[in-house]
Amino acid sequence: MDEPVEPVVIGMDPHKRTVTVEVMTLDETIVGHARFTTDGVGFAAMVEYAQQWPAHTWAIEGCEGIGRHVAQRLIPLGEQVVDVPAKLSARMRMFATGQGRKTDDTDAHSIALVGVRIQGLQSVVHDEHLEMLRLLVDRRRRIGEDHTRMVCQLHQLLLEMIPGGAKKDLSAAQARKILASVRPRDGLGKTRKRVAMELVIDLERIYQRKKAANKELVELIKTTGTALLGLHGIGPTGAARLLVEVGDITRFPDRGHFASWTGTAPIDASSGDHVRHRLSRGGNRQINRVLHMMAVVQLRNPTEGRAYFDRKVAAGKTPNEAMRALKRRLSDIVYRTMLTDIVTAKATGPGGHRGATHQSSATGSQPHTSTSDQSLPRPVTPKPRTPLPKAS
Repeated sequence: MDEPVEPVVIGMDPHKRTVTVEVMTLDETIVGHARFTTDGVGFAAMVEYAQQWPAHTWAIEGCEGIGRHVAQRLIPLGEQVVDVPAKLSARMRMFATGQGRKTDDTDAHSIALVGVRIQGLQSVVHDEHLEMLRLLVDRRRRIGEDHTRMVCQLHQLLLEMIPGGAKKDLSAAQARKILASVRPRDGLGKTRKRVAMELVIDLERIYQRKKAANKELVELIKTTGTALLGLHGIGPTGAARLLVEVGDITRFPDRGHFASWTGTAPIDASSGDHVRHRLSRGGNRQINRVLHMMAVVQLRNPTEGRAYFDRKVAAGKTPNEAMRALKRRLSDIVYRTMLTDIVTAKATGPGGHRGATHQSSATGSQPHTSTSDQSLPRPVTPKPRTPLPKAS
């Protein structure tokens, strides 16, 4: 009779060129420790090393960051990989022996401890569609950063060339017109004009790249069947960032946990009889920025978001407090929209489009739905995922 195979967790501290691994049983006994390079030879040796324990699970720190390149190579081989957040491994390291010293060995040990002790770590899956979206949205972000940098440089040059400089929202065509009216006589002024004109030409190229990147993003997002693009204030980059960062929306038990993850849920700072909450500066800051821009766009237009904001201000809240309340409501709307996307996809199948159902109409882009003002998530329930309603 074959003996039962003992499961182990392989904790990995990843770097660009090397990884350090520690193998730990479920009773926290260390049964292996090694270091490998990440080139072809080192990766093959690491996979062969792990085969000593048939029932193994990889616990890798930062699968959305520095650990991505290793995790994405393991998954096609059929390996089971879970993501260990850096905060969890840091806390485990501080409470473990060794006075919290940070080395590759202690990092691998703390990551393995997290993999053994913590239930519900997110499994890493390979989704080609989401990986394509990630590449495109990251490229679009870098194009936007290049655009901002060039505009700032152009403003600095124009300030030195004309009194008071140019207006804040300056396009390449407007900058070209301004430069055409400037006729410097000295060598320094001519050099400034030439450099400024080169920046204008670069900006015109950036505009074309932004336009093409947005078009490619929209086409790819539409193939997912998501309704995020229909929300007021969510553009192609915002929708793509939400799909990429959120992944499986059902991993959040309810809207409160989602709001905590987005950083829109306030933190309870009550003490004794004094009840108060403070602004959360945690959560996913990229998604928090998407929600902030969504709120800003709604405030600039006569939307329900603007009306909600005005009601909060009239009720005595400061503009900053009203803005935080608006972002909290928009977080709920995004959460329900992504849940409804899953239900719709199950009803229509891959490639099906969203119909005019009662569910879709309830997920409007305005914060006038009857959600609770309670922003704090409740304690974790035994059900770690959101139960989906049956597709109609």
